[in-house]
Amino acid sequence: MSTEQLLHAQAHVWNHLFSFVNSMSLKCAVELGIPDIIHNHAKPISLSQLVHALSIPKVKSHFVHRLMRILIHSEFFVKVDVSDEEEATEHYWLTPASLLLLRNAPLSVAPFVPLVLDPNMTEPFDHLSEWLTSQRHSSPFELVHGRVLFEHLGQQPVLNNLYNEATSSDSRLLTHVLLRDYKQVFEGIKSLVDVGGGTGTTAKAIADAFPDMKCSVLDLPHVVGGLEGTNNFTYVAGDMFETIPSADVVFLKWILHDWNDEDCIKILKKCKEAITVDDKKGGKVIVIDMILDVHGIENEVRKSHLLFDITVLGYYNGKERTEKEFAKLFFNAGFTSYKITPAFELGTQAIPTKHPRLLYDDLHEVSSVI
Repeated sequence: MSTEQLLHAQAHVWNHLFSFVNSMSLKCAVELGIPDIIHNHAKPISLSQLVHALSIPKVKSHFVHRLMRILIHSEFFVKVDVSDEEEATEHYWLTPASLLLLRNAPLSVAPFVPLVLDPNMTEPFDHLSEWLTSQRHSSPFELVHGRVLFEHLGQQPVLNNLYNEATSSDSRLLTHVLLRDYKQVFEGIKSLVDVGGGTGTTAKAIADAFPDMKCSVLDLPHVVGGLEGTNNFTYVAGDMFETIPSADVVFLKWILHDWNDEDCIKILKKCKEAITVDDKKGGKVIVIDMILDVHGIENEVRKSHLLFDITVLGYYNGKERTEKEFAKLFFNAGFTSYKITPAFELGTQAIPTKHPRLLYDDLHEVSSVI
């Protein structure tokens, strides 16, 4: 190994070992409200102006420059040179990524930051090797906390609120794209049930866009308890493994990747039972999840897929799947056909035409189409 190769290999190891610093630096910036401070300033902000807005002790003010430097490298902010009458000074401005971290932005994903980096959620990954060599425990999360994630959320109100806020923020962004660019998927549907739909962000948006459609959300009692619906939108407390309310369309967003193959087949069979079938037009199941190993996918997107695959392993012992793996689930659950719609990447849409049919929407990189 040459000196160049040796040093490059060392840098590669270091970059991965210390990559958690990127996450924690981002968490620090969000907690301090740096994206909002810059946004409210309405133009690039200087270091001194940012420090003043942060109201931090003067002795620590010089650390802000170092924090911003790594976040610029991570492309959450950009450096802008602004000249005044005396000299050119370094200023900071937002990127598309930091715009998604504004607390009150309609499509903000800021709630994901405190959830994903909460010790409850990070500690399981410190025990991956222990879990892999253990004969017990369904997931690393259960190994650490003594119960599976959804049971734990039911016993931890603060964490449960973080989880619901984070999933709701994801739903707002996804639904924005879905109803803006793929609204025709829902044309003519009389009823829809969002299985595992949380507090109902997605189903509410669909119900508002289609006032003549009856929409409902099925989720666990600790998630939907006490929530109130509207004329064409209702909540149902229940368990998708036991029964799913009947509807023309059963909607599964980020559900199947939480479960192993056996449980996914059980869920899909319940979905098939719930579909309302019309003589002229069959019902359908809409699934939104990632597909691994898509040909021609960008490396950054592929990296996101692989990170999510290990994430759902740690949380639920779930998995992201290839098309072949999804097809096996669909057919084993009794469906005779499926159709892939690359609805959240650049591409054309294909609507299924056979009954019983299953529409599978492939979620790739949402932020790229906002």
